[in-house]
Amino acid sequence: MTQSQSGMMPALTQQMQDCIDACMDCHNICEEAMSSCMQQGGQAQMQIMRALMDCSETTRMCADMMMRRSPMAGEMCAVCARACDMCAEACMSMPDDEMMMRCAEACRRCAETCRAMAGASM
Repeated sequence: MTQSQSGMMPALTQQMQDCIDACMDCHNICEEAMSSCMQQGGQAQMQIMRALMDCSETTRMCADMMMRRSPMAGEMCAVCARACDMCAEACMSMPDDEMMMRCAEACRRCAETCRAMAGASM
């Protein structure tokens, strides 16, 4: 972890803050969508539930790693973008469900910011 002369971590860039915010928004919406899926039940939902769980955990971890300036944050952002893409695709399989469409939108937004961060130096 690199530190400035005063011993403090350097401030987050706006790009990092935007990505952290997108990750946390996506995490929260995935959690809501999981709750919605559990209430609806059904075996077909298991694939969607797995995608939601993977995305929820990955986005939380990605935000944590960026906030603490982990040297692995760039790699985590790349993994997070992939998890978000997969989750968005799973949510799109339920086009009549407003919660799933909101989740897919949050996942796409998060994937976009994470792809940008994966290519940026942190």
